[in-house]
Amino acid sequence: MTQSRFEPLAQEIFALKKQLNAVILAHNYQVPEIQDVADFVGDSLGLSRQAARTSADVIVFCGVHFMAETAKILNPTKIVVLPDKDAGCSLEASCPADKLAALQKTNPNFWTIAYINCSAAVKALSDVIVTSGNAEKIVRAAPKDKDLLFVPDENLGAWVMEQTGRPMTLWRGDCYAHVEFKRDQILNLRAQFPDAKVVVHPESLREVRDLADAVCSTEKMISYCRVSPAKRFVIVTESGIIHRLQKECPGKEFLCAPVFDVMRMPSDNCRCSECKYMKLNTLEKVRACMKTLAPRIELPAEILRCARQPIERMLEISARGD
Repeated sequence: MTQSRFEPLAQEIFALKKQLNAVILAHNYQVPEIQDVADFVGDSLGLSRQAARTSADVIVFCGVHFMAETAKILNPTKIVVLPDKDAGCSLEASCPADKLAALQKTNPNFWTIAYINCSAAVKALSDVIVTSGNAEKIVRAAPKDKDLLFVPDENLGAWVMEQTGRPMTLWRGDCYAHVEFKRDQILNLRAQFPDAKVVVHPESLREVRDLADAVCSTEKMISYCRVSPAKRFVIVTESGIIHRLQKECPGKEFLCAPVFDVMRMPSDNCRCSECKYMKLNTLEKVRACMKTLAPRIELPAEILRCARQPIERMLEISARGD
């Protein structure tokens, strides 16, 4: 475990997991002690794949609400619990289903590509779901005779357009944590640590992406840092990923953008690189939700049916060539 004070709590969670036949899925942005008790830690695509194939009766989803909804959509008969019911997402909130439906009516030729950071109701209105790890591949596979509508992250959508050359109408949404990263902050880090590779999540602003040595999803950040001969990296995404990077890339140093303290040393005192929603989950809440099987994710049957199709389309396309 990361810290010894969590060991008794972790043992309780392991016992509950066995009792419930549960699986614990944790996003890369979760706190270290949650990552350490999870059966699988990964990005949205990896977590979706794990949720689709699990034989567990109970899915404990340590992430945010839309992620737990995705697990429920893929497992409608299983119990899915989220440690904190208020673990939401600014991207999800930026795209209400009724407003999306109204926009879709303005162009019958729209083919809607929804980033997985959206509600189940928005997924149900979409043709295909994407993650930051497979968005480029799926956009390249999109029907050539359709007008592509990309929701809800305009920064990810813009990056995908840059990579594919495929024009898309972009919804005006963003991740509040990723747009905190600014060009000057990254330039300062480059000046301070010229040997460091800058690895940026595509939800970041273009002014930041343009400074990157690599733009990639959280899972691809892990693999990039693992194989790179570099020994130091500036990581431009939510700071929770640093724990996994340190575990899987021993002997390498990871600097969390974007701020410095008064001594010009890397710092994160402003918490700019933390998602307040991801950090609502705690190990105590993981234990509590397993004891009570609540908060539980429940969705209407029609939403479950309609939202499953674009998720399955995503999983099928992303698996091509794997």
